[in-house]
Amino acid sequence: MTSGEQRWYVVQSQPNAEHKAVAHLERQGFGTYLPRYLKRRRHARRVDIVAAPLFPRYLFVAIDMTAQRWRSIFSTVGVSHIVCNGDIPTAIPGKVVSALKEREDADGFIRLDHRPNFRSGDKIRVIEGVFADCFGLYEGMRDSERVAILLDLLGRKVRVMVDMGSVAAA
Repeated sequence: MTSGEQRWYVVQSQPNAEHKAVAHLERQGFGTYLPRYLKRRRHARRVDIVAAPLFPRYLFVAIDMTAQRWRSIFSTVGVSHIVCNGDIPTAIPGKVVSALKEREDADGFIRLDHRPNFRSGDKIRVIEGVFADCFGLYEGMRDSERVAILLDLLGRKVRVMVDMGSVAAA
């Protein structure tokens, strides 16, 4: 490895301290990358869209092992430890980080495929909402957020649209 060559390493942060670790690592001159995505959060019958780490408690740090004092990472505020093989930090292929960055949208969030893994006719169960604990047949996606299922209600099949996160395999 030549001087000035940075490679990516994985750092584990303390619980819910990813942003704090990023700030302190950048203050020390390390390059960081914290992949985030937009997560749907339900609380008190409300649904919010919030930014969340793609890999909770983990972030990537670019380090030049020959020029930077990388051992200071161990005592950085917000950092639990750096992933090592013995005493030496384990580098990851640079294409891992570049592949994640390619999936980012204009706002810097990773785009995730929200398609359920069901096929038409699969038996599913509603896990929350008005129809919780009801069983039905998966019919398909109607838009990016809702799935159509056929429920057996009052002796006949009724098509119901529910949130994608509200169903699970039966």
